[in-house]
Amino acid sequence: MDLSNRTILVTGASSGIGRAAAILLSGLGARVILTARNTERLTQTLGLMAAGDHVIEPFDLKDCEAIPQWMKELAERNGPLFGLVHSAGIEESGAIHTRKPEATRRVLCINLEAAIALSSGFCLRGVRSASGGSIVFLSSVMGLVGQPRKSVYSASKAGLIGLTKSLALELARQSVRVNCIAAGLVETEMTKEMLRLLSPAQVEAIRAMHPLGFGRPEDVASAIGFLLSDDSRWITGTTLVVDGGYTAH
Repeated sequence: MDLSNRTILVTGASSGIGRAAAILLSGLGARVILTARNTERLTQTLGLMAAGDHVIEPFDLKDCEAIPQWMKELAERNGPLFGLVHSAGIEESGAIHTRKPEATRRVLCINLEAAIALSSGFCLRGVRSASGGSIVFLSSVMGLVGQPRKSVYSASKAGLIGLTKSLALELARQSVRVNCIAAGLVETEMTKEMLRLLSPAQVEAIRAMHPLGFGRPEDVASAIGFLLSDDSRWITGTTLVVDGGYTAH
């Protein structure tokens, strides 16, 4: 896989899968634009990456209406983008009858609405590379299967899968591929915090649902690199399941 001379924007690059993706992409020769809210953590990510002309561009994706214009300004400062990886996301659990509307909107905003706004910005004149490009969304196995207390999160991730299919058809004539990754439980800081709230027996029950065990951020980052590279040039509109066998049950 070779991403030399290609500029790729990675959201959620301050931790977890987004950080692992940025590190891997830099090793494949890409010039990576790192974005998240926390500048200090983005700087930490930058320090872990292979040498290159990478840049930090802090931004709060909750401001969805501002995303397309921000991306236009981003391209003016850094040149056109070849790739977009939307790794930023919120995972919240809770019974549906206890959910507050503002909590629901928060999850849908970052997980799904921001993805739509980022795609819109990516397609603006001067933002995307003239040669085409590749978009990768980070969905979840929760977008494919159900689980109690995950309704809103599952809805947001299932929405990404539908968005992927339609956008792939819409943007194919512009030589832009759109794909999605449905990840199982990956041991990021966020999921480790979640697991700490469970009993050892509950954690082992969840682990048993993953025949190959829990994943690492690098496992998903490798799939991201593949979908951005020319090695996947004939793949678009698909959801690549990277889940250690979770959905094989």
